[in-house]
Amino acid sequence: MTDIEIANTIQLKPIGEIAAKLGIDSDMLEFYGKYKAKLPLSLIDENRLREKHLILVSAISPTPAGEGKTTVSIGLTEGLNRIGKKTTVVLREPSLGPVFGIKGGATGGGYSQVLPMEDINLHFTGDFNAVEKAHNLLAALIDNNIQSKTTSLGIDPRTVTWKRVMDMNDRSLRHIIVGLGGTASGIPRETGFDITAASEVMAILCLSEDFADLKERLGNIFIGYTYDKQPIYARDLKANGAMAALLKEAIKPNLVQTIEGNPAIIHGGPFANIAQGTNSIIATKMGLSLSDFVVTEAGFGFDLGAEKFFDIKCVKAGLSPSAVVLVATVRALKYHGGVKMDALKEENKEALRKGMENLEKHVENMKKFNICPIVALNRFATDTDAEIELIADKCRQLEVPMEVADVWAQGGKGAEKLARLTAKVAEQCVCRLHPLYDWNWSIEKKVETIAKEIYGAAAIDYTSQAKNDLKKIISLGLDKLPVCIAKTQKSLSDNPKLLGRPKDFIVTVRQIEIASGAGFVIPITGDIMRMPGLPDSPSAERIDVDKEGHISGLF
Repeated sequence: MTDIEIANTIQLKPIGEIAAKLGIDSDMLEFYGKYKAKLPLSLIDENRLREKHLILVSAISPTPAGEGKTTVSIGLTEGLNRIGKKTTVVLREPSLGPVFGIKGGATGGGYSQVLPMEDINLHFTGDFNAVEKAHNLLAALIDNNIQSKTTSLGIDPRTVTWKRVMDMNDRSLRHIIVGLGGTASGIPRETGFDITAASEVMAILCLSEDFADLKERLGNIFIGYTYDKQPIYARDLKANGAMAALLKEAIKPNLVQTIEGNPAIIHGGPFANIAQGTNSIIATKMGLSLSDFVVTEAGFGFDLGAEKFFDIKCVKAGLSPSAVVLVATVRALKYHGGVKMDALKEENKEALRKGMENLEKHVENMKKFNICPIVALNRFATDTDAEIELIADKCRQLEVPMEVADVWAQGGKGAEKLARLTAKVAEQCVCRLHPLYDWNWSIEKKVETIAKEIYGAAAIDYTSQAKNDLKKIISLGLDKLPVCIAKTQKSLSDNPKLLGRPKDFIVTVRQIEIASGAGFVIPITGDIMRMPGLPDSPSAERIDVDKEGHISGLF
């Protein structure tokens, strides 16, 4: 059965029943139909946060074979609830780009899903739409001010860094010209589109502590310079009030349910290869205020999502996970060992041993943050006992506990052993998170530390544009912000073709973008794009809806 077919066999519980499990009265919910609701920020209790256990789920370097990080996160939540631990899973919202592109939906899989999966994958409660509209409102205000003869701030169009966004993969919009069609249509200038998940507004939404913080951060968005070289921010255009108004509902986390009827909070959706890759601070704190355990994830591999989770989100919010679960699969490790996609189902212990270099590096990286690590092997039907035992032996050598999770086929039942291990580690852990770097370090030192310590790079090279960007950042007094490195998810390096554990490579920073509203700068490495393109055979071609409104093809 496909994911959507499995989802359609489940009788969903009214969202009020799910809220009751968290001690929330139905009167406090803002209903979006029978099975979705928004939660008020008043439910966050800062005094209870340190009493609870935050579990981060990350993964080895992603491959086309897939690791099932979201599926394991949901299954682990089911397993923890099965063994008597009051647990909520807190996840990001899916972007329509990957849903219709190469990846498909992002609500888990098999018997380890969050529901209603069609709604969550398609529009949900409108949060992405609100982010998109708030972002594009600022773009419209910028171009309007450039053209204005009465209220002009003297913005130099050549310096404007703010693009437009849409929640779709569309490579043809990466570089465009606006303002064509005569003087009534504005001032022609070069710009482009990013995907909504890469919007600074999305990053701001996910790093804001409350509504006042959100509005202030929106005002801090850097736009460009005037003709006399003065910096311009969104607050100078009086844009942040209207932008915040568009996000009035989007700032509230969304409550849905797992297949087994446990609470799931889903909020925000920044990618990890071009943004910070984690759900909102508000959603995480909401879960910790209402549950004893919170399972959350950080996008892509540990080198991307988890590093940013620790060095940006946790430092900003004062969070410290009780345990971190690293998801690996036999087939992905064989892929890192050189096996082609069409041969991954065949046993290949030699390739598996070689591919485990990638697992080894990620385990090393976990320990650099002074956290309590666990490895979860996401089991597939083609895995052999001999292959699983090889990975277990490797984990024993690395002195990291490991457990097998069979959550796609068995849901929470297949995660009970992993849940017991996770609960034991979390409840006994006395470690406190140690960030990799100090925000007060120079930008170059922060980038070098991540690239050498986490990626394994030998050196860092800056293009002339990146060097000029550094000078601009320093002149604006923004050099003490953390760094959110944009890098391919396919490799520990900035070259997607270097699988396994590459060594002696150079990371090239080609430019550095400013996200002063979000509160970080973005060194962009390699050929990373902030507007993805569709593959030759996009998932959209397989999605359909029948005359009764039943959707097929989502997975």
